[in-house]
Amino acid sequence: MNIQKLIRPNIRKLAPYICARHNRATGIKLDANENPYGNVNRYPDPNATEVKKILAKMLDIKAEDIFVGNGSDEAIDLLMRAFCDPGEEIIVLDPTYRMYKVAAGINDLKVKSVPLTKDFQINVEKTLSSISKKTKIIFTCSPNNPTGNLLKKKDIFELCKNFKGIVAVDEAYIEFANEKSCISNSGQYPNLVVLRTLSKAWGGAGIRVGYATGSPEIIKALNKIKPPYNVSVLDQKEAVKILSSKTKIKKILRERNRVSKILKTLVPKVYKSDANFILFEIPNAKHIQEKLQSAGVIIRNTQIKNCLRVSIGKSGENDKFLRALSNLLKS
Repeated sequence: MNIQKLIRPNIRKLAPYICARHNRATGIKLDANENPYGNVNRYPDPNATEVKKILAKMLDIKAEDIFVGNGSDEAIDLLMRAFCDPGEEIIVLDPTYRMYKVAAGINDLKVKSVPLTKDFQINVEKTLSSISKKTKIIFTCSPNNPTGNLLKKKDIFELCKNFKGIVAVDEAYIEFANEKSCISNSGQYPNLVVLRTLSKAWGGAGIRVGYATGSPEIIKALNKIKPPYNVSVLDQKEAVKILSSKTKIKKILRERNRVSKILKTLVPKVYKSDANFILFEIPNAKHIQEKLQSAGVIIRNTQIKNCLRVSIGKSGENDKFLRALSNLLKS
């Protein structure tokens, strides 16, 4: 597959903004009109070199095959800008992360929605039959938000094989699942892009650092159109620190199992989760969500009828949620 042909012609011709320290970040810096005094007076490394080094070692891939951005949301936006002309379209598999549609709206793209199956898996046949000449990207999310389940890898790869555009798989929650990342399959599918983040399993939501991996042509296109200094000095330093520490995944998984068991005694249905949240069915969901918020417990209403999504917090926070919900159901 020729990825270059998928990139917008104006992006292929674009001469990117390249700062003087793009190829050398050390030395006496007299190139960027910075104030020579202060603690954060210098622009950040435009390549996020140290972050990429750690990620490359952790993922067993080349550093140049990684894009580091301002959360994975930046990668979502840049994929659309690199591969989609205004008026073209993306496909999303609903219900899923709403930011795909928001980013499409900002970029003046049409959104074609294909429903997942009843068990929240990809309807491959329906998805492929929905592709038109204007379809440029298919967005998948695994584990899916808000349903919490993993999508079948074979279905994602079937899309890669049969679609002559970009297939993005958003793995924001993959660390909570008993499943390997699609990153290990990137070499087989040049049109596959994997989106990841430090916001969830790594506990770095406040620093807004995400990344994408894929074929060199795709990553070069993203780096070509990103702002030159898109990840701050403070965020890069914190990302290095976070990636060098241990996560609290096991503790979160224990709490997920505990909360799920108790929820099953309170509500009609609790969906299996491969993420750090639980989707559950409950009558009058919107009313319940509002009442919980009034009681000081904020959870998420979803686009799925009579379903709410609750994140797994600390043990005491989860207990407060369960007590508040139980009291509401008794009243």
